[in-house]
Amino acid sequence: MVYRRTPEIQARLDAQRTAILDAAVELLAERGYAGCSVSAVASRAGVATGSVYRHFPGKAELVAELFRRVVSREVEAVRRASAEPSEPAARVLAVVRTFALRALKAPRLAYALLAEPVDAPVEQQRLVFRRTFRDIVARCVRAGVQAGTLPPQDAAITAAAVVGAAAEVLIGPLTTGEADAVGELSAFTLRALGAGDATHT
Repeated sequence: MVYRRTPEIQARLDAQRTAILDAAVELLAERGYAGCSVSAVASRAGVATGSVYRHFPGKAELVAELFRRVVSREVEAVRRASAEPSEPAARVLAVVRTFALRALKAPRLAYALLAEPVDAPVEQQRLVFRRTFRDIVARCVRAGVQAGTLPPQDAAITAAAVVGAAAEVLIGPLTTGEADAVGELSAFTLRALGAGDATHT
């Protein structure tokens, strides 16, 4: 006979899982990946360490799920930004600025998402994030090429370069607290797109 959880038990387990993930987000934002141990998460969530393992096999799986949760929020923010301006280059710029400004508001969390050494399951989620971000930018670039407001180019390659540059440029400000480079990053993005240099063929 298969054991079936009652709705009350399932609701309690779901609430515990949410509490664990909420605690993990807090720790990731405060201490980064290295400080997000299972025991630390359990302590912050007010549960036993074994309760964390009931939901996640280990730290890597816990943080991979955490990355999915946080990244979906960031992706939604840049997706909304990409829909606001009408001109494609301005849409790319809105995406880059939104990404950068949100990262600089939560530098420890952003560094963990972008660059901190992590286990393989977490790195896989990081790659998914970058590809999704790239695809959003690529759609804007293609629209600009089709409209003739951007010069002919491989939209996927341009988008990958812009996303890579954004991540690389932000690492310094995220780790040192130096003045941000959003202005320079914005200027670089427009140059990379060839905005203002569209050629009609």
